[in-house]
Amino acid sequence: MTDTTLAIQISQAGGPEQMALVTVPVGQPGPGQVRIAHKAIGLNYIDVYQRSGLYPLSMPLQLGMEGSGVVEAVGDGVTHLAVGDRVAYAANPPGSYSQRRVMPAMNVCKLPDGISFETGAAMMLKGLTAQYLLKRTLPQGGLQAGDFVLFHASAGGVGLIACQWAKALGLQLIGTAGSDEKCALALAHGAKFAINYKTEDFAARVKDITGGQGVKVVYDSVGKDTWDKSLDCLQPFGLMASFGNASGPVPPFAPGMLGPKGSLYVTRQTLFSHITSRERTQAMADELFAVVLSGAVNIRIDQRFALADVQAAHRSLEARQTTGCTILLP
Repeated sequence: MTDTTLAIQISQAGGPEQMALVTVPVGQPGPGQVRIAHKAIGLNYIDVYQRSGLYPLSMPLQLGMEGSGVVEAVGDGVTHLAVGDRVAYAANPPGSYSQRRVMPAMNVCKLPDGISFETGAAMMLKGLTAQYLLKRTLPQGGLQAGDFVLFHASAGGVGLIACQWAKALGLQLIGTAGSDEKCALALAHGAKFAINYKTEDFAARVKDITGGQGVKVVYDSVGKDTWDKSLDCLQPFGLMASFGNASGPVPPFAPGMLGPKGSLYVTRQTLFSHITSRERTQAMADELFAVVLSGAVNIRIDQRFALADVQAAHRSLEARQTTGCTILLP
């Protein structure tokens, strides 16, 4: 049996204008797969990277890495899900910009009854990212209550979750953002300090805040614009954790320069290295669900767009006009 669905697809890499609402077939799930009817869809910067060609993928490409909905059908071998289950996911391959889709079941998790579909779609990729950063991407000796960390783009979707989660862990998170309003938002969500990087030298301010010591770790999704000064914010043996390129890719650099700066560590992280098994995905999701259900982390959805208005959603995201999370409604 084959049916159809509306989906957002691109035939070549480029700007938001490349995205078109098309009708595509959606069939029955094969072994290890499920078919999901989406209730809400998450918007993430990785979608921009894939659309623009920064992360090259085969064309035509159906975009989207995150969503929530109801299981319509289950393929052979899938034992953790059943027809009618409320679910949410962050997963490869892309394809969540659609009303319905067939996809691998491995990274699809049951959504607790206390979490809405909209929150589920907004929280999975960004929340699991915050989880692996704060709990798994750690400097030598780990992080203890009272430690300083620097988190760029702290008023974005990942940032606002990280601000709250860091506070719950007892960390002193120093957030950066591009306006006083966004800095205030980060502070309201648990950041200990906030720096407007457009009006202040964030490296100098970090040294001032930490009494000249610097931070143990920098979490950076901005990339090119923040890279060099971020290295100067680190303590000796500190960790520079890159997980995005919102301002463009970091240029090549000589590893030898890390020595004089304090024998620093550098890592480039991606969620999809962390969710390589059903068990690991579920364990990370369980931590995320627990911290949200406890009230320690609130998932803030500040923008909602119809799926057909996805071009406008991408333009807002790229212009850094968004705060918190953005979702698409099918």
